[in-house]
Amino acid sequence: MSPEPADRPGSSAPRSAGVRRAWAAWPGEVASRLAPLALALALVAGLCALLGASPVAVAAALWDGAFGSADQAARVLATLAPLLLCGSGLLFTFRAGLYHLGVEGQLVLGALCATGAARALWPGLPAGLVVALCVAAGALGGVLWGALTGALHTRGRVSEIFAGLGMNFVAQGVVLYLVFGPWKRPGVASMAGTEPLDSALWLSTLGGTELSPAALLLAALALVGTAVVLGRTHFGLRLRAVGLSPEAARVLGVPAAREMLAAFAISGALAGVAGALQVLGTFHRLLPNVSSHLGFLALLVVMLAGRRAALVAPIALFFSALNVGSLKLPMTLGLESSLSGVLQGVLVLLALLSPWKARVGRGGGRPEEA
Repeated sequence: MSPEPADRPGSSAPRSAGVRRAWAAWPGEVASRLAPLALALALVAGLCALLGASPVAVAAALWDGAFGSADQAARVLATLAPLLLCGSGLLFTFRAGLYHLGVEGQLVLGALCATGAARALWPGLPAGLVVALCVAAGALGGVLWGALTGALHTRGRVSEIFAGLGMNFVAQGVVLYLVFGPWKRPGVASMAGTEPLDSALWLSTLGGTELSPAALLLAALALVGTAVVLGRTHFGLRLRAVGLSPEAARVLGVPAAREMLAAFAISGALAGVAGALQVLGTFHRLLPNVSSHLGFLALLVVMLAGRRAALVAPIALFFSALNVGSLKLPMTLGLESSLSGVLQGVLVLLALLSPWKARVGRGGGRPEEA
């Protein structure tokens, strides 16, 4: 008796069956992503009603604050660039099974190193070369901070959560020391930061807005490159093996500690570039709050995206629009702009608690794969 078509070598029947299963699972996947959003919006709408504001008016104010003018829309896209860079780096560490909370410190150190490079190299070198070296210095600073966090985890057996948070505090402390000490403005030290960089070192922007096309393009390329590396290379496969089970990966010959260190370093490099862009393209100086907490916001983005690279960009755009749009709430409705933070937090909490969504991989509580 001849074998069934599904059993014949090279038959397309198994593939067709897999495609049918994927299409059948698609509605459930969409529902699992939309359910947290719907529930979060409902809760925030209830909160708005309690505060005496119309949920529709709040939504309209958020939209108008984010996209009501070309300048505001450009500000949304300008905030999107560092979110994409930090989110891309976090995809590497989460793929390796690491709950990495140190991306904020890596962004801050990248900004610090970029500022130091600008102070040391300008005006001795051409402006274009100085800008490139500042971005490289930011990446190098992020790599250093990421590698130190990774070493604390892999060599010192410190939880990556506590190691990352500790390194965040150290980076912030160093920035405060420099802003109020050696790098303070002549005759004054304030939260306004260091002396502005020479305008020749500022990244060019679109039509006088805050949006730097170069920064946004670099961030988009980083996200695409991350998706390719994690989904199409042996390195991505090794990271997945480590994330599912470091012990099993070691048995199979995959050096788990080395792969974890590489994930931390890559995450640091991308976050460091984000920090450099904050200095060169947004603030043009080193500020105590140079990160604007975008590292922590990127964590929420990646968690809500389920560690999937394809979902990082739209969710990051949504969060960026919330951040910018919320600035109009006090002016139009008398509400606190922190309402957008409530929505973001509720979104992530409900996404983690969602019964429709598998929150962890098969590796016993490891993060879900990217």
